[in-house]
Parts: sequence; structure tokens; C-alpha cells
Amino acid sequence: MEGNETACLETDIGQAVRDLIDRIGDKWSLLIIGMLRTGQQRFGELQRRIPGISQRMLTLKLRSLERDGLITRTVHAEVPPRVEYELTEMGQTLIEPALGLALWAVKQQPAISEAREAFDNW
Repeated sequence: MEGNETACLETDIGQAVRDLIDRIGDKWSLLIIGMLRTGQQRFGELQRRIPGISQRMLTLKLRSLERDGLITRTVHAEVPPRVEYELTEMGQTLIEPALGLALWAVKQQPAISEAREAFDNW
């Protein structure tokens, strides 16, 4: 590759990574994705299983994940309407790396806490 092509590719990769981190790196998105890994769930189920999330925030995050193609929303014509959410095929491919990151964070937390304390006391 020539210099300009390499720079363009690096810019595209950087943009893709930033976009992904912006989308799933927030407080709630990975939790929602993790909850949906077991299959379809209704809004109320998700809200009960994710302590501290407000109805408004759950609605915003679900819409955002749906917009990105990571989840689907199915409305059943019932009274009252039943709405279910589930991971798309693409959303399912996020489970393994997300769980890997979560396990890494849990495993490394003591070392991270120790490093922070050492840094703060320096």
C-alpha cells in the first residue's frame, strides 16, 4: 500500500473503533446486550434485570442499539401491545468479545486498584 492508502485505512479503522466505543462503551449498552444474550425479552423484564436504569434511559439505549442493527424490536398486536427485544445476528457476535472484556476487568480489578492507590500516594 502506498502512504495515502495506509493513512486512509488507519483513519477508517480509527473511526470505526471510536464509533463502536461511543455506542457500547457507555454505562448501559453492554448490560442490555448481555441481558439479551439469553433470548427475547420484554421491556419490563430488561428494566427489572438492570438495576438503576430509568425507563427513559432504557428506551434511548434500546433505540440506539436498534438503529445500529444490534437488536431488533418486535411489536405484537395485542392489548396491551407486547414489545420484545432480541439480539440480531450481528449483535450476537458482540457477546464473546464483550464477555472477554468483562472477565478481564473482573480479573484485573485488584491490580488496577493497587496501581491506582500507588499512583495516588506517590
